[in-house]
Amino acid sequence: MTERVGMTVYIMTAAGLAIIYLFPLIPKIGRVIPSPLICIVGLTAVAMYMNLDIRNVGSMGDLPDSLPMFLLPDIPLNLNTLLIIAPYSIALAIVGLLESMMTATIVDDLTDTPSDKNRECRGQGIANVVSGFFGGMAGCAMIGQSMINVKSGGRTRLSTLMAGIVLLIMVVFLSEWVSQIPMAALVAVMIMVSIGTFNWQSIREFKTHPMSFNIVMLATVLTTVFTHNLAYGVGVGVLLSALAFANKIGQFLTVFSEYDESTNTRYYYVQGQVFFASTTQFLNSFDTKEALDSIQIDVSQAHFWDVSAVDTLDKLVMRLQREGIDVKVVGLNNASRTLIDRFSIHDRRDIGLLD
Repeated sequence: MTERVGMTVYIMTAAGLAIIYLFPLIPKIGRVIPSPLICIVGLTAVAMYMNLDIRNVGSMGDLPDSLPMFLLPDIPLNLNTLLIIAPYSIALAIVGLLESMMTATIVDDLTDTPSDKNRECRGQGIANVVSGFFGGMAGCAMIGQSMINVKSGGRTRLSTLMAGIVLLIMVVFLSEWVSQIPMAALVAVMIMVSIGTFNWQSIREFKTHPMSFNIVMLATVLTTVFTHNLAYGVGVGVLLSALAFANKIGQFLTVFSEYDESTNTRYYYVQGQVFFASTTQFLNSFDTKEALDSIQIDVSQAHFWDVSAVDTLDKLVMRLQREGIDVKVVGLNNASRTLIDRFSIHDRRDIGLLD
């Protein structure tokens, strides 16, 4: 059951937002000292001085009072243990990697610098494995903290190193003071991060964006909000994006033909992508009942992506051959030829596929 908060919390939160957005306007010092830091320190001092009865960090649980130690997990090493932890591990890995990639992309845009995302993923995976042996939980790049760091002037690895060292010192050695930070101050900071992270232009361009884009965006947001699980939101978004992409690409397939009366031959020219979503359109583009001596299918401007495409080409050629029509398929690119060599149920020469 959600606990109701008093008016004091709303006032403190509003005061924190005022500090965050107005302090940078002060000449000279406004850009030197990060406004979120001023917000946290200032509201903490006010809460302690006035002895306000509001929730603080200490209300959320006990903070550690010692450095972590190396320990092996005391769990049974069997299949049942793996089945218990696997769903949570997979969900955390998906969310962690995606949030790290999103954070890296946002930071790259803000700082106009490139980042090695593969290196980030490798480092994150190794660090999470090592962290488990010290009693720590898995982590990833956080959008909120990264936004605060960048907007406060952090541009190099030194800023992240100092953030980790200072956090360790504060949690372990200054936990008594950290526990006094009011949650209202942290809420104000996170509201600032949410406002700065949200792509407001997406709302202004809602009518101009493709409908599939809007559906994916809304479905991802609503799923995440109502399930409180980012993994579900990401899963729904990825699934809808894949379906929308397949449907869109499947429509970019054209087949046109020319008839040569002197040889009673029809030349078909295929342009576009042939895969599971476009195989029906591809097959229906050919008249297999036309009285012809031969057919040549030029696929130099097409690409066959999967087994369904190969199977459809097999069916087409065999249908035409059953009608006594000589079939030749020309223009296969190397990737399509390799796919057909591997998955076609007939030899390429037997079904009219030429190099």
